[in-house]
Amino acid sequence: MLRWRADANRQHPDMVIHLGQCHCGRVRFEVQAPARIDALDCNCSICRMSGFLHLIVPASRFRLLDGANALTEYTFNTSVAKHRFCKVCGIKAFYIPRSHPNGVDVNVHCLDAATIEHIEITLFDDTRREASTAAVAHLSRD
Repeated sequence: MLRWRADANRQHPDMVIHLGQCHCGRVRFEVQAPARIDALDCNCSICRMSGFLHLIVPASRFRLLDGANALTEYTFNTSVAKHRFCKVCGIKAFYIPRSHPNGVDVNVHCLDAATIEHIEITLFDDTRREASTAAVAHLSRD
């Protein structure tokens, strides 16, 4: 497995580099996260309808490799969340979440399976947004 580069701002030796992309491959990225992923399954309308499986990381552990020009953005309600998706294939591989505006939320379904050892899924109950957000506040911190 690939390990995070030595020149990264902060090193996390227990983590690996996961590569990810949209369906057509125009948007490609890497994210530093554990090989054993703790993912969130949110029941809000957009996540439920799109099947997004959440891996929230600090922005410092995410890097867009290619496809910035292929991304478009959708916002709604409070306009805090920046839903970015490929304007060619329509896949939202990552976005800036309302619950963690200083982090990046990666769609686990868009990660290369080769670096994933296990996925544990926890419900993020949007009907109890404050409590659910507080319970995962640590995820976007370095």
